[in-house]
This record gives sequence, C-alpha cells and structure tokens, in this order.
Amino acid sequence: MSDAHIVKITAENWNSEVIEADTLVLADFWAEWCGPCRAIAPVLEEVAEALAGKLKIAKVDVDKNQELAAEFGIRSVPTLLVFKNGAVQAQMVGAMSKADLMDKLAAYL
Repeated sequence: MSDAHIVKITAENWNSEVIEADTLVLADFWAEWCGPCRAIAPVLEEVAEALAGKLKIAKVDVDKNQELAAEFGIRSVPTLLVFKNGAVQAQMVGAMSKADLMDKLAAYL
C-alpha cells in the first residue's frame, strides 16, 4: 500500500480520513485471512491509480477495527462502502473486477 490514495484506517484516523474527506472514499472492510480480500487488493490499487484525485481508498482491517465493522454492520468480507460527504452512498459485498467496480463508482464521481 505505497500509493498515497490508499490509506490504512484505525479508529483514530477514521473521521479525518473517511467522514471528513473532501473526495469520494471507498472503504474496504477486509481481513488478512480472507482469500477474496487478497484477490480484490490489486483491483483496488488499479482503481486508486485510475481515479487519483477523485477517490480515496480506505482499508479497514476488521480484526483490528471490530468497533468500526460493528458500527456499519459488516458481516462478510470484503465489503466495500462508498462514502460521500461523510455518508454511506452504496455497499458492495465480495470481490469484483476492475470494470465492475469502476461502473459502480461512476454514479458517485
């Protein structure tokens, strides 16, 4: 995660990085042990690069941030939440292709 458009989330930086962000945020609720989470990681990196300046990707490890996962009712991973102006706009569950993800995000950009 060397890309400046992908940030690791903790309870401490959640508000500043996601809720108060001035761009669209895609919060990726994931876990280290999750195969589909590992599968979608390169897709997220490509999307972050393609939408640099328009989208920030926030990676939320559900094992380390159980309170955030509970707050948003995360029951399976990966779950992707789209935030705009601090509010959830959309929820997607499971891995998907770059094309599918770009299509879903287009409505919010």
